[in-house]
Amino acid sequence: MRHKGRQKTTLLTVNGRLELTRIRWHAPGEGSVAPLDEFLDQAQRTLTRGLLEMLCRLNQCSSSFAKTAENLKRLTTIEISAETVRQVIEAEGRAAAVAMRRGRIDFGWGAADCDTEEGATRVYLGCDGVKVPVVTDAEKHKRREKTKARRRRSGKRRKPLPAARPGADQSFKEARVVAAYDESQARRAVVVTSGDCQAAGRLIRGLAVALKLEEADETIANIDGAPWIRNQLEFHQAVDRIGLDYFHLKDYAQKTRREVFGEGTQEGQAWVQRLTGVLLEEGFEAAFQQLLEWRRPLRGRKQAAGDRLLHYMAERRDIICYREFQSRGWQIGSGPTEAQCKTTTQRIKGRGRRWDLPHAEGLMALAALEASHVWDHWWTTPSTAAA
Repeated sequence: MRHKGRQKTTLLTVNGRLELTRIRWHAPGEGSVAPLDEFLDQAQRTLTRGLLEMLCRLNQCSSSFAKTAENLKRLTTIEISAETVRQVIEAEGRAAAVAMRRGRIDFGWGAADCDTEEGATRVYLGCDGVKVPVVTDAEKHKRREKTKARRRRSGKRRKPLPAARPGADQSFKEARVVAAYDESQARRAVVVTSGDCQAAGRLIRGLAVALKLEEADETIANIDGAPWIRNQLEFHQAVDRIGLDYFHLKDYAQKTRREVFGEGTQEGQAWVQRLTGVLLEEGFEAAFQQLLEWRRPLRGRKQAAGDRLLHYMAERRDIICYREFQSRGWQIGSGPTEAQCKTTTQRIKGRGRRWDLPHAEGLMALAALEASHVWDHWWTTPSTAAA
């Protein structure tokens, strides 16, 4: 290759913009290269990893990419357009989501580390769906027409708009969150996907392999009762026992109370207390028999409400086992998993926020890195940075 002289380039860092001079080499048929560029940044970016981390960190608690750019300027005097901020953060989010799908995240702990006071090693695994606000096809068409009108009013010649990408067929789509944690929740692993239940199942299996769940003495899943979650846990044989979240069943009983007894009646409240007390102290069979006797004299709308509760419990008979769980010192709630559903969607939900589903998945993946306590590891490990 022939020496083609020295050329300048710039690199934006957390300490400001640097101007660099490097040699460019050229060979016919092979094109030009600048070896120093690859040395400076394997991804050929014009932003350093340090600045990119700062942007992603600011974005986690921001309301928009424009606000992230504004905060960056106020904090560091570095000025970047909101559109550039959006592009680089979404690209990093996609990389994190891919790393999760491929099992490239090192969570720094495994099942053998999850000791309990009883002496056994115990890991909980949870999964849940969460609604994500997405851009519909009609909204995309409307935005595109506004952009075209704005361009025409400017009177300037510009490059044609890129090909339009199709939008969603409805305003919300479901993403899935999978979480594993120990008894104290000091150790936690969270992964996300915008895929279907099979995609969530693959994440469950990948997490089980990454954390070596087969080495735990006890593996328990507390779920909200959705059939697809139970099917995926059983198909991938990820845990030893599956339990129905106690608070979901209690909420269902409260819904039945309102339909049968009305809102705020003492009789209804006492009925719920008796039912849940029998479930916790005597088990499913005793509670179900009590419900059958209670439902017998009901008629009409009240009878239909009682039938729905009986059907709900009968379908989940095998996983309503609170008395056993409590006797063994196991948790009976899926609260830690539901908390991660809120944590990972905090940035993407809010007034006026709409997303393409892959972009929403990326921002959820970045939030999951922080929830899993691997944020620092992600930014300092080249193998994950290039995922």
